Amino acid sequence: MHVPDGLLDLRTASTTAVLSLSALTAALRRLRLGLPRRRIPLMGLAAAFLFTAQMLNFPVAGGTSGHLLGAVLASVLLGPSPAIVVMTAVILTQCLLFADGGLLALGANVFNMAIVGVLGGYAVYKVISRVLPDRRGILVAAAFASWCSTVLASICCAAELAWSGVAPWGLVFPAMATVHMLIGIGEAAITTLVIAAIMKARPDLVDPTTSAAPPSASRFVAAYGLAATFGVLLFALPFASSWPDGLERVGEVLGFAGRTAAVRALPAPMAEYQLPGLGSATAATSAAGFVGTLIAFALAYVLAAALAPKAPAEGPRDRAA
Repeated sequence: MHVPDGLLDLRTASTTAVLSLSALTAALRRLRLGLPRRRIPLMGLAAAFLFTAQMLNFPVAGGTSGHLLGAVLASVLLGPSPAIVVMTAVILTQCLLFADGGLLALGANVFNMAIVGVLGGYAVYKVISRVLPDRRGILVAAAFASWCSTVLASICCAAELAWSGVAPWGLVFPAMATVHMLIGIGEAAITTLVIAAIMKARPDLVDPTTSAAPPSASRFVAAYGLAATFGVLLFALPFASSWPDGLERVGEVLGFAGRTAAVRALPAPMAEYQLPGLGSATAATSAAGFVGTLIAFALAYVLAAALAPKAPAEGPRDRAA
């Protein structure tokens, strides 16, 4: 769903950039006021995991692939404000280093995935989890919210394409929504499995009634989780689907895919997730993934460390929401 350069007009790109910057500024302000320092390593881990997971496309119907968005996963574990920052760190890393999403379309990509994806999905999650507050209800809420998050982000993307005159709304809306309804099923399954595993290991990250673990536990989980993320990258990457993702597939069907072929506002050092200088394409992609994972972790960690207040925040949830 990463919109490349060459699709959005100046009006759409500027509007979404302003909206994204405003929402990100508000999220950063909330972190400065109430982010517990124990959440700092977990924000870095979330960014690293989401970066890796978004490299691993899974096949969908009709020769189309999808990948985890992770907006609901991050917001359930960290809260919406930290999730916005984490998602933005991942999208920024993908754009600047890997040409995954255009520089001029950065505001649109942040708006769709980090703002609408997080806030829309988290709102759905909160409503359902209040009605079904037990463990099973939390998993049901996370699954449905993840599906909704993916579909909502795709609808926003369709609206931007239509507003830019790329494709008529009557064509691009059903095309984007339909394919991402299918991708959303994979999103829901992955999110539910990850949250279920975390609820067994660290229930305090999901259940607000559970006592929070000490800060040292968060650092241990972050270190262990980062190692596990590298393991997933190493062993799962060769099995990632090479089929076009939802937006690319819609572009092929509606005939606007070629508009992005020769347009790139800024060269990327590891374009197409290939580290230069390695003879093997598999090794080049794996190496680029390792580098990107570390950079995403570091960016989210440094931002969180710089913004977190020195005094520990209070409250049973111990999160910035």
